[in-house]
Amino acid sequence: MKVINLSEQNSLLNQYMREIRDVKIQQDSLRFRRNIERIGEVMAVEVSKAMSYTPTDVQTPLGTATVNTITDHIVLGTILRAGLPFHQGFLNMFDGAENAFLSAYRRMGRNAHGEQQLEIVAEYMAAPSIEGKTLVLVDPMLATGMSMEVGYLALLRHGKPAHTHLCCTIATNQAIDYIRQALGDREDITLWCAAIDPVLNEKKYIVPGLGDAGDLCFGTKL
Repeated sequence: MKVINLSEQNSLLNQYMREIRDVKIQQDSLRFRRNIERIGEVMAVEVSKAMSYTPTDVQTPLGTATVNTITDHIVLGTILRAGLPFHQGFLNMFDGAENAFLSAYRRMGRNAHGEQQLEIVAEYMAAPSIEGKTLVLVDPMLATGMSMEVGYLALLRHGKPAHTHLCCTIATNQAIDYIRQALGDREDITLWCAAIDPVLNEKKYIVPGLGDAGDLCFGTKL
């Protein structure tokens, strides 16, 4: 699995990342949502560079121009609810893509030894066939990697994609290792990160991270 850390190169993306991390700017939920959306737009352009293209002739008022255009059949998926603004950013760029939506939430359960452990529960999915298509699965926070794994495996019930791009704003090294182990170190999966942070705290939040992306976008939940 190829891992691309976009923070290693200077771009406008860094400005939006700075703002979504800033505790003062975060108080404006409209601005936070729009910045997540803009990160999705910038990342979509980066992901598009890894897709397949073919020359296409287009008629202009004065003649014919040849333009290289994407030939990938794209399915854009996200995990509710925090993923919605991020998804919209990608959809603004890949405006002809099909779309998939999944629910996933955290729940504390117990393993076979009676010890508490974090579980990811998925209850809803609406998706087209992804057989032979390019799957772009977006989720802003890749903390443990479990939500992304659950979402990806659920979508495989609708077919096997030709290539999968997993996209997040912030990932942890732990989550990257988890995804690589859970899904296999495969050439048909690419993980795109706007930034990679070092650790998780005891509540499984990314540090320094930005807090709870869903709450910052849509308000706190019970």
